[in-house]
Amino acid sequence: MSASTDPAQHHRWHAHHFVTMKQQTDAAKLGMWFFLGQELLFFSGLFMAYIALRYLYPGTFLYAHEHLNWKLGSLNTIFLLTSSLTMALAVRGAQTNNKRALTWNLIFTIGFACAFMVVKYIEYSAKISHGFLPGSLYYGEGIPGQPHLFFTLYFVMTGLHGLHVLIGIGILGWILVRAYKDHFSSEWFAPVENTGLYWHLVDLIWIFLFPLLYLVK
Repeated sequence: MSASTDPAQHHRWHAHHFVTMKQQTDAAKLGMWFFLGQELLFFSGLFMAYIALRYLYPGTFLYAHEHLNWKLGSLNTIFLLTSSLTMALAVRGAQTNNKRALTWNLIFTIGFACAFMVVKYIEYSAKISHGFLPGSLYYGEGIPGQPHLFFTLYFVMTGLHGLHVLIGIGILGWILVRAYKDHFSSEWFAPVENTGLYWHLVDLIWIFLFPLLYLVK
């Protein structure tokens, strides 16, 4: 069948520079995987910095991590893990033409993401009030060695992760608006699926951050 007679050509979201909708979907997914790969490389550098500084200042990192609230960290872990489930259900809703499942699970995902940020705000507020700040801003007491190094990594790593969560909330909101407008169906759901891939990466990074910062002694 020629490209001119391919029914996929007439889909309203079919870009003119792709022969078929499948080709368009595969290209979008490949681009997302490349993006996720560079995100992993980016965070890997921060993880290596943490490992190196922990090796150089083991006592400082041991005492400093005791000042993190593992209960709030655990609560945020529950929020993000649950949001991964609702995101997966949203993708499934798009794949099966179930608009109700798609929209409601997107709303739940956004809700859990917002709850994560509220908890993070509470946690940051406590650190700031005790002077546990990054770099030269640090003025806390009770931690030997070079505690400003630990809290520099803490704020940089969790701050960048929080920025990714905020970006994710924005993207999810955009997907939700498009879902209400019936932009997605079993024939075209690549934006929902790629947003899901991004959100799962955000959750995966937190799964490494949480034990590394809050639990490992």
